[in-house]
Amino acid sequence: MRGDGGRITRPFGNFRVFVAVAFVVVAIGFLTIGFAPPAQALPSFARQTGQPCGTCHTDFPALTPYGRRFKLLGYTTGGGEYRTTPFSSQAGRDARAEYEKMQGYVKALPSSTTPEADKEYVPPISMMAIVGLTHTQAPQVAPTDPYKPNDNTVLSPFSMFWGGAITDNIGAFAQVTYNAVGFNAVGAPPSSSPGDQFSHHTWGWDNIDVRYANTARIGPLDIVYGITANNNPAVQDLWNTTPAWSMPQSGSTLAPTPGAATMIEGGLSGHVVGVGGYTMINDLLYLELTGYKSLAFNTLNALGQDPFDVGPLSGIAPYWRVALEPHWGRNTFMVGTFGMYSAVSPWLNSGLPNWSTATSPLSDKFTDIGVDTQYQYQGDNWWLTLRGSYIREYQQLDATFAAPVLGSLNPTNQLNSMKLQASFAYGADNRVVFTGNYFNVWGTADAVVYGMDAFGNALTPNSNGWLAEISYIPYGASKAAGWPWFNTRISLQYIYYNKFNGTSIGARDNNTLFLNAWFAM
Repeated sequence: MRGDGGRITRPFGNFRVFVAVAFVVVAIGFLTIGFAPPAQALPSFARQTGQPCGTCHTDFPALTPYGRRFKLLGYTTGGGEYRTTPFSSQAGRDARAEYEKMQGYVKALPSSTTPEADKEYVPPISMMAIVGLTHTQAPQVAPTDPYKPNDNTVLSPFSMFWGGAITDNIGAFAQVTYNAVGFNAVGAPPSSSPGDQFSHHTWGWDNIDVRYANTARIGPLDIVYGITANNNPAVQDLWNTTPAWSMPQSGSTLAPTPGAATMIEGGLSGHVVGVGGYTMINDLLYLELTGYKSLAFNTLNALGQDPFDVGPLSGIAPYWRVALEPHWGRNTFMVGTFGMYSAVSPWLNSGLPNWSTATSPLSDKFTDIGVDTQYQYQGDNWWLTLRGSYIREYQQLDATFAAPVLGSLNPTNQLNSMKLQASFAYGADNRVVFTGNYFNVWGTADAVVYGMDAFGNALTPNSNGWLAEISYIPYGASKAAGWPWFNTRISLQYIYYNKFNGTSIGARDNNTLFLNAWFAM
């Protein structure tokens, strides 16, 4: 029984059809694997470093110590069969030193011995596509063509990347993405009003992280330092515990998802630019401070973002990150904290057709404070990774509470987000990765922000449940035919909800089975 209309549905009523289609997708995926080669996060990174998938990743996009150091050094480490930059590259000559350094706690292939000047240069451009089949326990509400109420197969997202070095000390991870229009948080597709020219972008800029990195030695201190310019708070982080890289890393763009999230969990993604400095001291202590500023309305629209998704920041929003990661033997352990303060001025009128770019003279203040931890162990033929994060957000809703049309019943609210994850990756080639994730979002009840239940009680933002995923990566340690131009990953993911948007009634209708094939070239 659904809680949104009293319609009786038969859970997984079309499951036989789904299983048949799923079998075909898996078969196609494995046939593709037979001819397509190793799975790297980006083939351009593989071309540049000369390393196979398993050197930098336990799974996509989860990083090993080698992968974290590659990112720390600004995506500039070379060592492959191709020239690292268009110019004579010190990064390529330094690859051997990096290889020797990392042998202490991760297995890596030796770098190329071909002189850098004799190598051919290939721009670090890659493409990625995810083909996914989505089945929810109950059909979704009022889909629009070409979507069905359930069992939809779509190519979404499709991305193009610049991934790699630009100069010896500057590199970038830059992504432009196509997304098919999905359903909103309550299961309905976005409005199809012809006047809504902002919310129907399919192409847009995605995660961007441009870095300058260098090394220095001050007395006994071995220091890596750098500058990051990015468009999504936490996208620059080295660990897969902060919001930009936490589970699910690949999810359905059609399935409903919980409506509440802290501001640091993607609330500003693609709507801001930030510049900051970072350092890693003695390969142990990581420090970062970055400031973010909103982009102009017309700039956001030109970049494929809906400007009305979030109001502009009032001033600069600081983001901080501190992490301590000791290494011993094959073990690494990280404990850290991160956070952000943002003051957002809500739009006064974002509705159609008489929208305007006027904003409230007041602002809503969001203070996000997070703690996270990660333990990682490398076995002879396997990786074990345990991750956990907790974020508490304090909301001071001065603008929303004082709005002419009341936007919040409370002048202040709190929102909490917790994620716990265990991942076991077995095998070098033909790697199979088992991942389990528990998620919980809870906070202050607010009848205006979150609505009311059938009995007139204010709803909370509470959602919680479990995610289980099994994925297959054909090449993790060797260089197959065609390397390093292609890669692939096949996964089956299931999300189970105990509570969804403040209620357990109908929560399981949103349970989602997502079969997908990830391809890159």
